[in-house]
Amino acid sequence: MSRKRVAVLISGRGSNMAALIEAAKDKSFPAEIVLVLSNRPDAGGLDTAKANALATEIVDHTKYGKDRAAFESALQAALVKHRIEIVCLAGFMRLLTADFVNQWPERMINIHPALLPAFKGLDTHQRALDAGAKVHGATVHFVVPEMDAGPIIAQAAVAVRPDDTEQTLAARVLAVEHRLYPLALKLVAEGRVRVVDGHSLIDGAPVADSVALSE
Repeated sequence: MSRKRVAVLISGRGSNMAALIEAAKDKSFPAEIVLVLSNRPDAGGLDTAKANALATEIVDHTKYGKDRAAFESALQAALVKHRIEIVCLAGFMRLLTADFVNQWPERMINIHPALLPAFKGLDTHQRALDAGAKVHGATVHFVVPEMDAGPIIAQAAVAVRPDDTEQTLAARVLAVEHRLYPLALKLVAEGRVRVVDGHSLIDGAPVADSVALSE
């Protein structure tokens, strides 16, 4: 089976990107990272990509002002140039329009630091603490036009401890993210995930309510 060509989109240090790169070093992994693309020229993850001899592209959103269509057209052109089959968002801090997302149906995935559908959006760890959540975690999902609302592929949970701060909770969630994202990409690249009526099926079975990984 040929390995799927993957682009990882980042805006910062790209720690989840690094986890995907490490997983893909195994030649039996069904996907290969062939492009790291950033909307920020100073993103730390670009150095990680170059250190691993990966192609990089920069599409600086600030050069496009409020013209989101032109920005996304440049993104798409870069992805097409590198013959990308699957797009992984890894801390990519730009909202994408429906016009762009709809070009990648069930081929664009994102990792979110919460157990969706809880805590969509930003500041998830502090919000989980403020809400008195006993369990928190991470979710990998297909990207759809509505933010953090796509079909769930896999989730991982961590227990919220009585003495947790935003920083300690974030660190434990990030540790499971680094295991969860490669697992989810593997499932997608192997063609084992399909979406029926807005919900993911893995090998024909619904994604279980129980988490795929835990700390």
